[in-house]
Amino acid sequence: MRKRNLKILSILTCLATASSIYFNVAVGKAEVANAATAVASINSTPLGPVTSKDVIYQVITDRFSDGDTTNNIPSSKELFDDKNNDGKGDGADLKLYQGGDFQGIINKIPYLKGMGVTAVWISAPYENRDTPIYDKQADGSTNTWTSFHGYHASNYFTTNKHFGTMLDFARLRDELHKNNMKLVIDFVTNHSSRQKNPTMNNIAEDGKVYEPDKDANGNYVFDVNGEPVDINKDGKLENLLADPNNDTKNFFHNKGDRGTDSSVYGYRYKDLGSLADYNQENPLVINQLEKASLFWKQKGIDGIRHDATLHMNPAFVKGLKDAVDSDSTGPITQFGEFFIGRPSDKYDEFKSYPDRTGVNNLDFEYYRSLNSTFGDFTKPMSDFASMLGYTESGYSYENQAVTFMDNHDVSRFGYLQKNQKVYNAALVALLSSRGIPNIYYGTEQYITPADGSDVAGRVFMEKSSAFDTTTTAYKAISKMSALRKENDALAYGTTEVLYSNDDVIVMKRKYYDKQVIVAINRQPDKSVTVSSSVLAGIPNGQYTDYLGGLCGGKTLNVTNGVLQGGAFTLAGGEVSVWSYNPTLSGAKIGDVVSTMGRAGNLVYIYGENLDGTVGVKFGTTSATVVSNNSGLITAKVPNTTPGPVDITVTKNGVTSNAFRYTVLSGDQNQVIFHVRANTNYGDSIHIVGNIPELGNWDSNKCTEGMLNPSYPEWILPVSVPAGKTIEFKFIKKDSTGKAVWESGVNRVITSSSDAQGVIDTPIYDWSN
Repeated sequence: MRKRNLKILSILTCLATASSIYFNVAVGKAEVANAATAVASINSTPLGPVTSKDVIYQVITDRFSDGDTTNNIPSSKELFDDKNNDGKGDGADLKLYQGGDFQGIINKIPYLKGMGVTAVWISAPYENRDTPIYDKQADGSTNTWTSFHGYHASNYFTTNKHFGTMLDFARLRDELHKNNMKLVIDFVTNHSSRQKNPTMNNIAEDGKVYEPDKDANGNYVFDVNGEPVDINKDGKLENLLADPNNDTKNFFHNKGDRGTDSSVYGYRYKDLGSLADYNQENPLVINQLEKASLFWKQKGIDGIRHDATLHMNPAFVKGLKDAVDSDSTGPITQFGEFFIGRPSDKYDEFKSYPDRTGVNNLDFEYYRSLNSTFGDFTKPMSDFASMLGYTESGYSYENQAVTFMDNHDVSRFGYLQKNQKVYNAALVALLSSRGIPNIYYGTEQYITPADGSDVAGRVFMEKSSAFDTTTTAYKAISKMSALRKENDALAYGTTEVLYSNDDVIVMKRKYYDKQVIVAINRQPDKSVTVSSSVLAGIPNGQYTDYLGGLCGGKTLNVTNGVLQGGAFTLAGGEVSVWSYNPTLSGAKIGDVVSTMGRAGNLVYIYGENLDGTVGVKFGTTSATVVSNNSGLITAKVPNTTPGPVDITVTKNGVTSNAFRYTVLSGDQNQVIFHVRANTNYGDSIHIVGNIPELGNWDSNKCTEGMLNPSYPEWILPVSVPAGKTIEFKFIKKDSTGKAVWESGVNRVITSSSDAQGVIDTPIYDWSN
């Protein structure tokens, strides 16, 4: 337990359930009115999900701007980079806190708004490990680190006081929402801090997890400002929930560090970099993390970026997303860090992750192609063109993947590419591609770090760069953000590569008749000729460069249906953007958030001409329309046959295009299946059964392959509806996908009726 002093104004009780969090006033009647007013300022509703019409700006909160110096050294000066003792971060030792905070982001909202930013992704706002992290170096010296980045969770129900109080967080949310900007938070549900220190003979580390005081009914207690209360009068504001080095509650997996174990089991069950890995098959852990997610959702956030989804149990992720989406305020955007290389043996797992969990990806496949094409020039432009093609056909929801050119876990783009013409070309490519573009803080200022490490890239922006609104990059982001809102081809359209060679790409985004054509020459000082006639697909005429010549673009002349009337030349570093934006007729669906959910959930349908009298169907079942306008329908998922269905909108007797949605069988919890089976090399074991989650007896729609850490025993947690009697069998698949079913009668298991329940099956023996 740790001590903090806090003035108690009045007491609020946080009642956490599987689907929502409520606040009751546990004080006398005279205080109720004031408490209710305070709660209204702490809690809020989301502005709306982040969609492909948005541009995200990613901020490492500690590294952006210091708006309140009073929170710079709240606990230990050893954690803060202030060698000159002026109370401000020096921007020198990037392993320590620098002083950026919620108020600093608030102060820069006009700067962000001018850039066209419509969503801000901040570091995990909750309490992190607040003790130094020591790493022994090969030369005998010691590096001191801090958890400034937010990835060492310690208490999910209070803010990181280096960033500010809960009131400060609420002010940030309110100011963003007033400016029509959405708020996304980093969220870590894979691990706490390090369990052991691998550089110091694996001595115990500070990976403990805490929670606020509880009242007599077991509910967390907060004051009117949203801060934890010492209700039990022990002088402490939080209590130890779990300790990986004394894990009496089985809160952690305790399988050791993953090291070089590249198996799926190793990624999901072992520690990532010695960070204590949560046991996401434990109902206590599931309840705690779902409760924490809902706690922050009630604070009015619009999205969650899940850390380390590659290392998480997909059944847990699907259940957590289901819990968040099923809250009465509707779904929020959720995407995750499924970190892969290129090429990667985990690409198929990465690609299918949104279909299996409902959580889309940070698009590392896109990032790696863009960097090798525009960054270090190790690949030709045709590689980027190829990637756009195979991801569009391979991703189920390509316009919901979050694309980026750099972020906090990789080299800054400015380290790879220092020529600003090429840099600008990459930026426009990002902002005109499918998906939701994410801009890493400082990208608009061409920040160039000392080296290519992720640490060097995490600069303290106010020390490393001016907040200059006149850079070409800043202006390009602003203009492309405006076009993304104006022409739905960028938000909802398909991608067609009209021409590409080693250095040039001409691509088209198309949403019905709406089109945006982008022509890019990545060579900064060399003209390149597009030697063949490129069909435009838009009416003959002149189209001005939407960027207004900012990146050397020219007016487009379409003659006889051909770009520039035939062969044409792009000057060195030229980027031209041409928009054709006619009015569409009839209801058109562009996107849907979320892509899976259970009956009764809210769903947001985005597109064009969705106003007036409309009908919405999930398959053949009509849905209730809650509200609608020209660009958005809010509807409720109807009671219909679970599984994949097509959403359509009917207006004036005409039915729109279809959008694929997965209706869940019910509230999702887990069954952990076990079987003992011998296999040949290359074989895998799967589960198939009588519910959609098990493929409805279709071997082509069975579960993913089971895990085999202790061959011949196999194990797999699966997300299933709560309180359901399930029939199932195990099947073997060889390397060609040919399935062999086990013999005998169907096996039967009943899932837990608890929302966070988990059932472990017996270890079955394969039935020949």
